[in-house]
Parts: sequence; C-alpha cells; structure tokens
Amino acid sequence: MQTYIVGGAVRDALLGQPMADRDWVVVGSTPEQLLAAGYTPVGRDFPVFLHPTTHEEYALARTERKSGRGYRGFQVWAHPSVTLTQDLARRDLTMNAIAAPPGWDGSSEAALIDPFGGVRDVRAGVLRHVSAAFVEDPVRVLRLARFAARYPTFRVADETMQLCRQMVRAGELDHLVPERVWQELAGALMQPAPQRAFEVLRACGALAVLLPELDALWGVPQRAEWHPEIDCGAHTMLALGVAVRLGASLPVRWASLLHDVGKGTTASEMLPRHHGHEARSAALVPAINARLRVPGESAQLAEVTARVHGRIHRSGELDAAATLRLLLACDALRRPARFAEVLLACECDKRGRQGHEDDSYPPRERLLAALKCLQRVNTASIAAATRTRCAAEGRLKTVGESVAAAIYQARVAALRAWLRDSGEEKGIA
Repeated sequence: MQTYIVGGAVRDALLGQPMADRDWVVVGSTPEQLLAAGYTPVGRDFPVFLHPTTHEEYALARTERKSGRGYRGFQVWAHPSVTLTQDLARRDLTMNAIAAPPGWDGSSEAALIDPFGGVRDVRAGVLRHVSAAFVEDPVRVLRLARFAARYPTFRVADETMQLCRQMVRAGELDHLVPERVWQELAGALMQPAPQRAFEVLRACGALAVLLPELDALWGVPQRAEWHPEIDCGAHTMLALGVAVRLGASLPVRWASLLHDVGKGTTASEMLPRHHGHEARSAALVPAINARLRVPGESAQLAEVTARVHGRIHRSGELDAAATLRLLLACDALRRPARFAEVLLACECDKRGRQGHEDDSYPPRERLLAALKCLQRVNTASIAAATRTRCAAEGRLKTVGESVAAAIYQARVAALRAWLRDSGEEKGIA
C-alpha cells in the first residue's frame, strides 16, 4: 500500500499558496484493508475513506469508463492493480494531475510524479486537459471556466477549447442537473475574476446552452451617452467586476449578472434604446432561477434588483410618497439587510460602465437614510391610537384598513419632513 498527495494541494504549493485541504490517493490496497486499519468509509460512488487521526480523505486509485450520457454515466473500477498514473489520467486538467509523496512540503519539484506535464503547464500558465477522456464528463467544461476565473492570467489551451466545443455540439451539457450547474456557476462567481469564466463559457458555446438569456446580451447595443462600452454583455461583465472590487456576496454577484437580461429581448427597431427592459428582466429572472434551482437568497435578490434597479437609480427625483412606494416594493422595512444588498447590486450596475467604475453612488446612502427615517416611525402607537378611535366611533369593521392608512400617512409625513430637512423636498405628495 502506497499513498500520495494529489490534486489541489500540490497545485497550490506550486503556485506559492498554502497546501490547505490535502487529498490522498491509495495505490495497492483494498477497502477491506483500509477498514481494518481504522479508516472510515464516506464515498458513495467510489471508495473514499477518512484517515483515523487526520480525517483527511483517502481515495483508492481507480479508473473510470463512460457508460452513458452526462456526468453520472460512469463505471468506476477501484482495484489494487490500478497504478498511480492510471488514476491521474482520469483527472480533468494537467495542473490537477500531479502527485507528491507523503511529507512533501512544496520545496522540491524533483520529488513530484508528473506524467502529464502538469508542472510545465502551471509554470506556463496554461489550463490543459489531461487526455481525450476529458469529453466524457460535461461538468469539466464548468470546472474549466471556474479555474479560468480563479487563475485569470492562465489561458485555456487551444486543444482543450476544441474539446469543450465538441462536447457542446454533442449535447453533453444538456444532461447536467440544475443543482450541479448552479454549484459550479456559484463557485466561479466567487473567484477573483468571474468574468473570465463567462468568457470561456461563451467561447465554447456553453453559455448559450446554460444561460441563453445572458448569452443573448453580447452584440446588443446601448446608447453610448449612458453606456460608453455600448455592448450590453460588456456592461454586465463590468458590473460584475465592480461587485468583485466591492467584495460583494454571492447574491449580489448573481443579481449583477442578471439585472439586465431583458435587454437581450429588446426589439431591433427600438435599439439602442431599451424602454421597458426592467419589466422584461423581471419576467425572465424568476424563470432562470427556477430552471437552475437557485437558492432563495440569491434568487430573491436577483428578482428584486431586476425589477427596481432603474427606479433606484432615479430615486433622487422621487417625492415622499413615491420614495415610500419604492421602499415598500423592495420590502425594505421587513428585509433591511436584503435591501442593503439590493442597493449594492444597483451600485454595481451604475458603476459598471466604461470610465465610471470609480463613480460615487448617491442613491445608496440616500435610500438607506430614508429607511432609517421610516424605522423611527412608532407604528405600534399609531395602530393603538387608531384602534381606540375606531372603537369610539363604532367603526370596528374597518379598523384594519384604518390602521394601515394611518401608518402609511405617518410614514409619508416622516419622509416629507426628512426631505425638507435635507433640502430635497419635491413638493406635496
């Protein structure tokens, strides 16, 4: 029985990064021998075990044979006769197909087992597939995009891009389950340069399969006086880049990615104007979220941002009543933390324009201040006073409507006073 460190830990060490989570491959052993040695089985699809003291993952060396469509159609063979080279050959990229002996600390490349030139590709900054078996697993297209986002200075080898295009043409991506697509997209969005992931997906045709609504934005023009970058797809990538600069959460990055998908459906005779694109975006985003089974927080933030981002940009023009309607449309009083994230996504949109990346965004501070103003309104006392008045006047059947109206008027009055005190009063609402 021989053990080797494999995968990400070796790659990271070569790149001067800490060897975080170490994975191991075991050659020349059986599940029974590992169980007898105190290892705990955790693998569902193939033999993986946890070390009895370090709890690191140890997988038996294995080979795989394609037996169907998609990424689930594999027959796995784990046997003591499987060699380390055979195990490394089934991996996705050469940078992930390097093994190191136990105790390797990253200081010597001479000790590495590198049958597929992974060290060479790491040093050259190339993302390259290990073998032609790359085409057997469509998830690898998404993983390639995620690695491009993680290592933005690395280029994708031409032959690897050709294999990705081949997989797309063969319909392999049609067999990916939504949860896995979302998992890989979410991982790419949280990398240092998520724009690179979408560049790779577009280049091989995968984006048109997975997110056709987003893919449709490239080549669609906008008015140059508002968007110097002109192209809608370029604008979306700039907005995503601002989200990265601001250290935004996954929901904000997802919202930044989808906020303008309605522009891809603008009638050609309207271009470069996009009148009504917010409503079209608001109609498309829920369908995208449902198709990919996007988790609630990210899905909701994207849907709210798509619906209201134009109104938020123009919120400085609103009077007290209109400001209140906007805040209520965002459910800001009940979900203040989410509202703050909506505002951040809107800021990414506004600053995601060529030459405007460093602009300030007054609507965010203004609307957060408006929300604080509303939070100071004592709705409990207003409700109690209104109920007492309704009871005295014998209007018990309409007490609910009366309470709602009284609270609404108190909130409008509070916002009007706030606007007046800040010198922004827009007249009587």
